[in-house]
Amino acid sequence: MNRQLQSAINMIEEGNHEAGLNSLEELSKNGDDEVKRSISELYYDLGLIDRALPLIEDLMFQYPDHGELFVFAAECYSELGKEEDAIDMLSEIRVSDPAYSQAQMLLADIYQSQGLEEVAEQKLLVAEKYSPDEPIIQYGLGEFYLSRGDYQRSIPYFKKVIHQHRLTDDFPVVPELRLAEAFSATGQFEDALEYYKKGIEKREDPDSLFGYAYTALQMEDYETSIKQFKRLKELDPDFTTLYPYLAKALQGNNQFEQAIDTLEAGLLKDEYNDELYMEMAKAHFRKGSGEKAKEFLEKGIAINPSNTAAVKELLLYFHQSEQYEESLELLSFLSDFGEYDPVFERFKGKALYETDDLEGAVEAYREALSHMEDGDLMEEAANAFLEIGNKKEGVTLLEKLLESQPHRFDIEERLSNWKGNE
Repeated sequence: MNRQLQSAINMIEEGNHEAGLNSLEELSKNGDDEVKRSISELYYDLGLIDRALPLIEDLMFQYPDHGELFVFAAECYSELGKEEDAIDMLSEIRVSDPAYSQAQMLLADIYQSQGLEEVAEQKLLVAEKYSPDEPIIQYGLGEFYLSRGDYQRSIPYFKKVIHQHRLTDDFPVVPELRLAEAFSATGQFEDALEYYKKGIEKREDPDSLFGYAYTALQMEDYETSIKQFKRLKELDPDFTTLYPYLAKALQGNNQFEQAIDTLEAGLLKDEYNDELYMEMAKAHFRKGSGEKAKEFLEKGIAINPSNTAAVKELLLYFHQSEQYEESLELLSFLSDFGEYDPVFERFKGKALYETDDLEGAVEAYREALSHMEDGDLMEEAANAFLEIGNKKEGVTLLEKLLESQPHRFDIEERLSNWKGNE
């Protein structure tokens, strides 16, 4: 490397930016073309795109057949937000140019950033056509399909990259971890665990540790899940998403007190995480502390009324413990926030029925029945209809229930009695 260039780089690395940049500017005027290329790349790495571009444009004029210069210029244009100029630049590169496939990959990145997914895909496939064994292109296709949620299509590309063994150790992403993510997303958990293990041995990062631990949790491999979540906690204790899932793994392993300790630690990190309150409630339910669980559910719902799972859990508790007034208060609170779920109407119907508001119960049951028709709901609603004297709707519901559950001789007997009394 040119001594003056190395000296300038050293000054910048040591924090003497002004002197280093002044030296680069002087050298860019007097250095040869190879030095100018190196300086332009250094400017790019430093984020000084407006200084890099004039140098590379000058080199392009001198070497119009060097496609890699056009690719670099396009990268600069793209960084400056001039995507159309970048596209025009890349479109000038000929198929015969060694940089053609690289140009197609950059075009794919630009088009994908513009939301033109199909065009981006075509550019990547063209790159693969002309460079079928290039691991960067195989990886790019895998990453493209993974980012689009097309996990199954990403798998063969990541597999090919891994089996080629041609990516260097300093490659910014571990393909085993990407393959593990794709396997996990498609429910192939055993394969996912295999590649998570291989990938984590190469490089640990919080997202991959979370994916590894979560996949193990899905497989009910609680020991592995706990181990990886705890490692993630050591690496990044502020990764608050881990706490409710670590608690789930601990509960699955019958470590209830440790689960509660984990959730308490999570709440110290993020007191507004409604999932932590949900898991805390579940832990207390398992301990038999229903009222304590109720308190945590109420706190979680107050933070996020849209947490339907928590709402249903609390409504179920209210009904099992016959706290119907509390159930109606919760449903009123949810209504004020515009929260709606057909199941809420079922709970409302039951609560109103038990508090002797039969007309209100019938209205709620009608709404619930317009969305669902399970046996218990039909029987509850039929009882309400019959109690207010609406024999027609009540009997109709019982007949539908008997059709779906012909073994219900008690229902058959009730219908016979009704018809016998007509």
